[in-house]
Amino acid sequence: MDEVFGRKDMISPSRLKELSAKSDVSGFIQLGSHLGALAITGAALWFSWGTWWMVPVFMLHGTLINFLYAGQHEMSHSTVFRTKGLNEFFGRLFGFVLIYPRDFDQIQHFAHHRYTQDWEGDGELGRERYSMLSYLLWVLGPTYWYSRIRRVLRFAFGIVSEHYIPQDQHAKVIREARWHLAGYALIALLSVATGSWLAVKLWLLPMLVMKPVHQLQNTIEHLGLPHVDQITENTRTTRTNALMRWMCWNMQFHTAHHAFPGVPFHRLPDLHRTIFVEKGRKPHSMTYLGFQLAVIKAFWNGRTEADYPDDKIWIMDDTDLEPVGPRAAKRV
Repeated sequence: MDEVFGRKDMISPSRLKELSAKSDVSGFIQLGSHLGALAITGAALWFSWGTWWMVPVFMLHGTLINFLYAGQHEMSHSTVFRTKGLNEFFGRLFGFVLIYPRDFDQIQHFAHHRYTQDWEGDGELGRERYSMLSYLLWVLGPTYWYSRIRRVLRFAFGIVSEHYIPQDQHAKVIREARWHLAGYALIALLSVATGSWLAVKLWLLPMLVMKPVHQLQNTIEHLGLPHVDQITENTRTTRTNALMRWMCWNMQFHTAHHAFPGVPFHRLPDLHRTIFVEKGRKPHSMTYLGFQLAVIKAFWNGRTEADYPDDKIWIMDDTDLEPVGPRAAKRV
């Protein structure tokens, strides 16, 4: 996706062109380090299974698996590698591992970029407004995994109901879901035939259980920000450490990414500095823990997302989270 959603005065064309250059080397360094870390934690988990050492290793391994989505996301934008086919190959591989088919994810995610925070058009807002219970179920994983698995099954049966998926793309996502389902069935059959628990121990169980850590990133990016057509207002940047930025492929610089999604992940820190720091500007930003505490406070005493206005920020640092007015009227 090479579209630009930020204002033209945020960055010069020459600087944007410089930052948009893709690199196979940078892509393989990030990919290799992530997969290498997974190989180490996977081996450690296998040999420590049944001991107390497996607990921290299990947690780290499952977290690393879930954050493969950061790579899949960037490969959907075709910004990890200069060689286009590499983005597609590894993007499909990660999509299979994460039960999140690439073609569907790409369609949904591009709708999210084009209509960020628009309840009607944003592909990632196809949900009811959060209550405390529904939010916790999403963050902890039960409804996340239910929706992902159910969608693959529904597509495999030829049922596509998402309004943001064009009619001419239905056959593609249906075919993709059927290939995924066939692959999962083959792994299950081989596991039963060989009596092996390898797929469960090193893939499914860690991935399912450790989803909440990855949900810290998924939820912080837009929730509680205005539903307006302005990237610097509807997107949040995350303040965190270098380890988390590596594991999330720099997606914490989310406002910069949304403004100029064609810039590769490894240049996002530079893009952030160019469009914000050097100009004395600050995007909306919070820490992971600060955000989650603010959300819990916002939903306390039976409040829901519907109690807050669509056109104002209601989750931020040091803010009064009392509802400030009725929900904004639906945009036409």
